[in-house]
Amino acid sequence: MIDVNKLLAQLLYNPSDPVLFNSAFFFYFFAVFLLCYLAVSRSQQGRVWVYTIFSLYFFYKACGFYVGLVVLSAIVDFNLSRWIYNTTSHQVKKSLLIFSIILNIGLLFYFKYTDFFIGIINDVANGHITPLHLLLPIGISFYTFENLSYTIDVYRGEIKPVNRFMDYLFFLSFFPKLMMGPIVRAADFIPQIHQPYRLNGEDIGKGMALIVGGLFKKIVISDFIYQNFVQYIFDDPSKHTGLECLLGVYGYALVIYCDFSGYSDMAIGIARWTGFKIPANFDSPYQSSSITEFWRRWHISLSSWLRDYLYIPLGGNRKGKVRQYINLALTMLIGGFWHGASWNFIFWGGLHGAALAIDKVRIDSQKKRKTERSGFTAGLMKVGGVLLTFHFVCFCWIFFKAATFHDAWSLIHQIVYDFQPGIFIELYDGYAAVFWVMVLGFVLHFLPAKAELKMAGVLGRMPLAGSIAIMVIFIWLLVQVKSTQPMIPIYFQF
Repeated sequence: MIDVNKLLAQLLYNPSDPVLFNSAFFFYFFAVFLLCYLAVSRSQQGRVWVYTIFSLYFFYKACGFYVGLVVLSAIVDFNLSRWIYNTTSHQVKKSLLIFSIILNIGLLFYFKYTDFFIGIINDVANGHITPLHLLLPIGISFYTFENLSYTIDVYRGEIKPVNRFMDYLFFLSFFPKLMMGPIVRAADFIPQIHQPYRLNGEDIGKGMALIVGGLFKKIVISDFIYQNFVQYIFDDPSKHTGLECLLGVYGYALVIYCDFSGYSDMAIGIARWTGFKIPANFDSPYQSSSITEFWRRWHISLSSWLRDYLYIPLGGNRKGKVRQYINLALTMLIGGFWHGASWNFIFWGGLHGAALAIDKVRIDSQKKRKTERSGFTAGLMKVGGVLLTFHFVCFCWIFFKAATFHDAWSLIHQIVYDFQPGIFIELYDGYAAVFWVMVLGFVLHFLPAKAELKMAGVLGRMPLAGSIAIMVIFIWLLVQVKSTQPMIPIYFQF
């Protein structure tokens, strides 16, 4: 007999067991969703309603009744955007836009930064204000930015507001990208709602390649390296040699990339299977030969959002070189603060902002010189640029990951003053599996894009039964290697 209480416990929100793409519950959820979605696939409104209901339930399973914030945000910005579009007064339009920005940023600020500023006030003014210890609603940073881009685009006259509230709620709550992005623009997404649902071999193959690859990156590479090595290093760097700390930093570079890009790939693949194309969020960022190129390849949806809605409105490169460098630095400082209420994130953003400004000086200088390099010299410079960029990014990851500045500087101190390379053999004996997974991760990362396209093509040419069989076998293999407790994705906290 079915245990009703146990079934209800599975269906209700459990704060200690949020739904994740790599959790067992999600596979059942997704199977039921697909059956319902396919049943109404010929009806545009039917698809919208089914997708929205399942998306809101998915969000409820992830963070409980905070799902109401998504609905409330949708109601507010749906109506404000229509008001902005329909009014003829420029002053009223601007006032409504400012009101929308204040509401959205205010909601994000309240949940994410209140305790941070209470702490500052207490430190500076010797105050005794009690922190609120608010639970951060999952995904609020992502759907706040989507709301803002929507109302700003309507204000600029770049898009027309949607006529039906359910279409906007569907866009905002779309579960594949709701909690960890990518940050999707309404102008890219909403027109796809009205297109008929058609799935071809390319969609099946590309979607499966993204889902399978994303699960592999998240579970086999990221979770394994973090649980078996990286977490021990960052818990207390002072207890480890410099060699261990350096390898821990390299490991974390893989962990955060495979964790976030793996989740993004799964989101894009799931969306592809349901008839929606979401732009890629990562493009092999550690292959970058400059910090400017890195930010074109890393978290692309956030980088482009900051460029279009912050950097350019600040003046971009239109107000002279010095102002451009300041705008770059300020944009990255704010981008760092977006990641979390911590001085570590602000410092991380500041480092990247300063590096982008310096790199811009380099690029401008090269344009003036117009020097031509031979093939060998250009190749050597490319390799050197990749190594330098990678190690700068890794240095910044130390502050991103460390719990405090003290821990970050402690790790750096161990690398500089207590390296002890002689313990490598002993270290290898203890962590051989971890190091080989790290090697595998970097090798896969540096494979040419053609390899992924070829895999997607092979999967796309397979019959449906074969594709299903591959997916089932792959999931079974993942179950054998994954940890008993699914690891919370890193970007859940943002």
